[in-house]
Amino acid sequence: MLAVILLMTGAAFLIMGAFIFFGKRYSLINGFDADLKAHRRDEKYARRVGIAELAVGTVLTAVGAVLIFCDHPADTQK
Repeated sequence: MLAVILLMTGAAFLIMGAFIFFGKRYSLINGFDADLKAHRRDEKYARRVGIAELAVGTVLTAVGAVLIFCDHPADTQK
């Protein structure tokens, strides 16, 4: 169950990170458009957010996949 939750969360982070970083959909960042107009944030910030989401998504997806494909001794019945 935990593995499925990690995979789903990781996939969501990967998709959002890809949209922000590669697709330049900066409107997915809460309040970024207003901050950009007020010169409080710039595109570098948005790219860092996209990279961070891609990294978190990669880690969560990898951990979920490892949990699914590993043989857990506690799960085996005697």
